Amino acid sequence: MLQPVILLFVLGTCSAVENPGIEITVNNKGLQYGKHAGADWIQGILGNITLPFMDGRIRVGCFSSLYYTFTDTRIRKCDLPEPSVEFSPEAAGLNMSISGLSVALTGEWMASFSFLQSVGSFNMALFSVDVTSVVKLDRDNNGHLSVSSVSCEAHVENVDISLSGGASWVFQALMNRHKSQFKQNIEDGICPQVEKSIANLEHYLQVMNVSFDVDHTLAVNLSLTASPDINPSSLNVGLKGEFFSIQTHNDPPFEAQPFTVPVQGDYMFSVVLSEYTVNSALYGYYSAGLFNIFINDSMIPPDFPVHLNTSSMGPYIPQLPKALLGLQMNLQVNATSVPMVTFQPDWAKQSFHATAEAFAVQPNGTQTPLFQLRADSAFSGQSWIDAGKVKGNVSVDNFTLTLISSDVGPVNTKTLGKSTREGIEMILTRVNEALSRGLDLPRLKRAKFVNSVLKVEQGFVSFFSDAEVWPTDRGFNRPKHTHEFF
Repeated sequence: MLQPVILLFVLGTCSAVENPGIEITVNNKGLQYGKHAGADWIQGILGNITLPFMDGRIRVGCFSSLYYTFTDTRIRKCDLPEPSVEFSPEAAGLNMSISGLSVALTGEWMASFSFLQSVGSFNMALFSVDVTSVVKLDRDNNGHLSVSSVSCEAHVENVDISLSGGASWVFQALMNRHKSQFKQNIEDGICPQVEKSIANLEHYLQVMNVSFDVDHTLAVNLSLTASPDINPSSLNVGLKGEFFSIQTHNDPPFEAQPFTVPVQGDYMFSVVLSEYTVNSALYGYYSAGLFNIFINDSMIPPDFPVHLNTSSMGPYIPQLPKALLGLQMNLQVNATSVPMVTFQPDWAKQSFHATAEAFAVQPNGTQTPLFQLRADSAFSGQSWIDAGKVKGNVSVDNFTLTLISSDVGPVNTKTLGKSTREGIEMILTRVNEALSRGLDLPRLKRAKFVNSVLKVEQGFVSFFSDAEVWPTDRGFNRPKHTHEFF
């Protein structure tokens, strides 16, 4: 009895595996660059940081203890060496370490020993601090990224402290005499602070939204589909990447398909967008009715070969000008299916199927039905990055009209379709002129993409890039290595 239950559980688990719509990969090159930029940023803000209060106890003899507290502690100077950060497949996360950190602190102190209590200010120097931390990256049940501390080790080579104010000479002598205990207290306090920082980050990640409104019609679900995949050279994160209508919340009637991203040079990161993600957005807009379009003649370019008035329709519908001369026309276009996109090597293709119902507008504003057509069209497009700009071109592969019904006699759909296609090609010529000039790549507040490549593959489009990040304070200079803190 137990074996069939286990089999069903395994099959259910396997069937629940979800293919991502978006994949983000950070390579070791990007990790090392981020580590370097992060170290410069941290170095720049250290002077504005107030550290948490520190307290501890030093045993003095067999029966007495010195109790101390440091508050309002600020970093006066810091020699921050380049940290080490590596992907760790064994820990399913990151190995992070810093070696040889030296820092000068200043702040206020309070201490008590036996019946003696005192307060004052202090200067402290920590020399050759080594910290190693291993962090696991995971996915929680709601699709959030999850971080947790696996291990932490800290070592302080030496500590110097100078107290002033109050009975500082008494407490200074006691601390100097029992410096090893004081140094051990400092060491013991480092990893709890590291683990607290990781726990705070975990809390922030858990309350972060994984779905975001794109506009008044669409939202997107960017929850993780699985735990991050980590190997020695990269970290890969799969996101659901599903757009949905804010009003209906309907799932698209298709599923994300697996895809394999080819290796593309030595880039810092890559972002891969699948057909599923793009088509889920199109399905959301289709569900919301945004592909149902009302058109009148004022919306058509003056040089378009077809215009919406009864007088100009003679070459296509001979009876129309005779029956209804000089009237404006309206056209109601309704998509009959989702205008799906397919990605093929170097090409993106899209089909659009719709019905088009034409009306004549009477002088009193009433609409008289004229005819109804089925329109089937197909388009192809290419896109690439050149000199930091996204460029491309679009062409029409097919445009055909088929008569569904007519209240004004025969409709020459072949001629009407040919003229309409010529108008579409005229518009695409202008679009392609703009695309040939290119669109600037998006820029973040303090970063930009460089050496970027955009490629259309079978089932997805991939974006490979490096990045340049600049710190808040461009004039910040890192101090030279020194132990002269006081």
